[in-house]
Amino acid sequence: MPGKAVCLLSGGLDSATTLAVARRDGFQCYALSFDYGQRHRLELEAANRVAEHLGAAGHVTLSIDLRRIGGSALTADIDVPKHRSAEAMSAGIPITYVPARNTVFLSYALAWAEVLDASDIFIGVNAVDYSGYPDCRQEYIEAFERMANLATRAGVEGSMRLKIHAPLIELSKGGIVQLGQSLGVDFALTHSCYDPSPTGGPCGACDSCQLRRKGFADAGIADPLRYP
Repeated sequence: MPGKAVCLLSGGLDSATTLAVARRDGFQCYALSFDYGQRHRLELEAANRVAEHLGAAGHVTLSIDLRRIGGSALTADIDVPKHRSAEAMSAGIPITYVPARNTVFLSYALAWAEVLDASDIFIGVNAVDYSGYPDCRQEYIEAFERMANLATRAGVEGSMRLKIHAPLIELSKGGIVQLGQSLGVDFALTHSCYDPSPTGGPCGACDSCQLRRKGFADAGIADPLRYP
C-alpha cells in the first residue's frame, strides 16, 4: 500500500506531471520546491499553483542561494542561450546546467523523507529529448538511491528501503505532455521558460521553451501558454 512520498516540484510541466503520476499511484504527496536564486523565479508561483491544483498534502519551499557560487546562466550574470538548434541542444553540457542541482535538491528531499517516514521520492528528470544534463540520467538516479540507503537511519536500520522514482526518464517531451493531460494536469498553471519577460511571459526561444513547444506539437495538443 503506497504511503507518503516527497515530490520535487519546480512548477514546470515535467515536475507537474511527475506529481500527478505519484498521486495516480496512490501516494500521499508532499511537494518540495526551491528558491535557489534562479533567474526564472516565477516558476515558484507556478509550483504553488500546481501543488494546490494536484492536491499535495503539503508543500514546502526552501531557500538556497546558489547565486553565491554561480556557474550557470540560471544563477549568474550569463546570457541564456536562445534559438539553438536541436543538434546544438543535444551536444555537450549547456550553460543552463546548474552545478550539482539535482544532487542538492534530492539531498533535501531525502532529509524531509526521513522526517516524514516516507520511503519514496519522485523527481521529474528526463533523458530523451536531450542529454545535456549529467544529473538527469538513469545511472545517476540509481547511484543516488544506493547512496540514500547507505546514508540514512532507515536504510541502515532496515526499517524501510528508500526508492527514487523517475517516471518520465525514458519519455519524450511529447509523451510527457500526453501523460500529463491524461492525468488531468492543467498545463496553463505551469512555467518552463528560463528567461521570462518582465511581465512573466515565456521568451519562446530558450532551450526550455523550444523543448516545451516541440513537446506540445509532437503530442498534437495546444500549449495554453502564449509565446511572442
